[in-house]
Amino acid sequence: MPTTRGWAALGAGAALVILWVSVGERLLLAVAAFLLLSVGLGMLYVRFSAPRVAIDRVLTPFQVHDGDRAVVEVTLVASRRIYQVVVEDEVHGLGSAHFVADRVEPRDPMVARYEILCRPRGIYRVGPADVRVRDPLGLTEAGGNAGGADRLVVYPAVEDLDGLPLGRGQDPSVNTSRASFANQGGEDFFTLREYQQGDDLRKVHWPSSAKRDELMIKQLEMPWQSRALVLFDPRRANHPGVESFEHAVRGAASVLRHLYANGYTPTLWAGRGSGTIVASAEAYAIAMEELAVVQPEVDLDLQAMVAKMRRGGMAGGVMVLVTGPPDDDDLGAFRVLGRDFYRTVVMSVADRTNEGILQFARAGAATAVTPTTGSWAQVWKEAMERTWSTATAG
Repeated sequence: MPTTRGWAALGAGAALVILWVSVGERLLLAVAAFLLLSVGLGMLYVRFSAPRVAIDRVLTPFQVHDGDRAVVEVTLVASRRIYQVVVEDEVHGLGSAHFVADRVEPRDPMVARYEILCRPRGIYRVGPADVRVRDPLGLTEAGGNAGGADRLVVYPAVEDLDGLPLGRGQDPSVNTSRASFANQGGEDFFTLREYQQGDDLRKVHWPSSAKRDELMIKQLEMPWQSRALVLFDPRRANHPGVESFEHAVRGAASVLRHLYANGYTPTLWAGRGSGTIVASAEAYAIAMEELAVVQPEVDLDLQAMVAKMRRGGMAGGVMVLVTGPPDDDDLGAFRVLGRDFYRTVVMSVADRTNEGILQFARAGAATAVTPTTGSWAQVWKEAMERTWSTATAG
């Protein structure tokens, strides 16, 4: 189709034709014919040039945290010489980048780079690129989508936490504040369970899978004290505003990373299903993607979901409840699951300590309370120090 310049040329050509009819000057007709013919030939040129363009894209990195920056490298290759190439690469929801090349030689890659400020958290689609090829005079252009689409995953922002909840080591009679176990499970057979995304396919129990017509995983016995549960409360009613919810998501992401990096095998529950067991790098990425897209829930029966998890055998060394100002449902969840975990930590987004937080503290849970503008790292460290100072030996 004609560009802005092309439409101007068509308009000028039409005007000159009208003048030629009025005054009969052949020079006007010649100029009009030149303009109209140029646009016509340009349309033929771009029609056959546009499909001969290939686009390749590389995102570095393709998984980032909220507030980080990612670099996108776009490579354009043409099968023959083309002029006036315009490339628009869009990151849907974050913006787009425009590039122009005056001339592209055949099979000579043209490389362009742009930077993305990755905010807010979420999963974004990058591309496909829109490529427009113009004729040498810039009167017409044609093109369309080229290359594929990529995923950009923006995890929640995280803070570096210091310290671990006081738990029990391999000897149940000795307290420890350091995990002394591997996060890959033991060697003894424990049970069979349904396949979850992120599980190691080498652990598939094929005879049971064939019998049930669905993939079954051979679950090896996991040291009791290495198990952890990160329970994120996504109920809209429990978060006064968007900032409270987002700060809670950052807290859940921070503690999930912290526990996994320190040898725990945490299970993340963020309002759906029975939770994601984080026992591998792939499972960790899946869990962080859950937090990247989690949204406030309106109709969520927290206590019913918690009761279902307990029936599934949810237990371990540490449970971390991440919520807004705690309410009766949070306390109910603690009463149901807290007895099956050696230590419970409550991470609460609140402007001040309320009665719900005090009830958790009186029940023996460690509490880390921060406003939306506060730091999780500081209150987490203080909570861990309190558990160490109040611990009894043996």
